[in-house]
Amino acid sequence: QLQLVESGGGLVQPGGSLRLSCTASEFTLEDYVIGWFRQAPGKEREGVSCISVRGFSTDYADSVKGRFTISRDNAKNTVYLQMNSLKPEDTAVYYCAARTGTTVQSMCLIRDLSLMHAWGEGTLVTVSS
Repeated sequence: QLQLVESGGGLVQPGGSLRLSCTASEFTLEDYVIGWFRQAPGKEREGVSCISVRGFSTDYADSVKGRFTISRDNAKNTVYLQMNSLKPEDTAVYYCAARTGTTVQSMCLIRDLSLMHAWGEGTLVTVSS
């Protein structure tokens, strides 16, 4: 399994912002569709946002539309998730994953990370006052 590394999680107050980063040291991300997924305690993992190889196509869960923005910088081998107007219900472990040969819509529907070509160990986001 190829490894991704997430960073940027932490504790933030409701209404605050965080930016998550996803990078890889052993391979280049530019050939992969990248997705951000999250899993809250007691809940199923869900797709949050996905971005195409060149960044021209994106997909978002309805619950984060207008608040989260996914982007990628292939020169830096990094994908970002800018999260604004955070809510307590955004509290979860956030994972990034990579897969080839898929669309952003299909990518975001995958819940089993073992179906990905690479994934990370996750970063915890806690939204609380």
